[in-house]
Amino acid sequence: MKVMPTYNWDSVEKEQMNPFLTRQVIHGDMMTIARLELKKGCNVPEHSHENEQIAMVQSGRIKFNLGGVEATVGAGETVRIPPNVPHFVEVIEDCVVFDLFSPRREDWIRGDDAYLRSK
Repeated sequence: MKVMPTYNWDSVEKEQMNPFLTRQVIHGDMMTIARLELKKGCNVPEHSHENEQIAMVQSGRIKFNLGGVEATVGAGETVRIPPNVPHFVEVIEDCVVFDLFSPRREDWIRGDDAYLRSK
């Protein structure tokens, strides 16, 4: 009998990326899901990636800038970021965000995530 992998966010390792950002990650074969805890004042600098991204805000508020277009997204709202579109975020209130990526974030697996390790 095969075993189905199951996860509990309470037991997924938390990685302190910088003083404002904590990340938990689960990589599947074809996608990545991340749970991010972001503190007010956190800024994720402009970047882009080959992955399509769906960002779901569980709590708090965050401002996305996607190719020059801004949107403030709050609890219960979701934004879609197409592949290769430059974007950055500004955290307005402490928040928890779930990010889904397809394909999976090979750059994160390799440790190529320096842009998240600064304020």
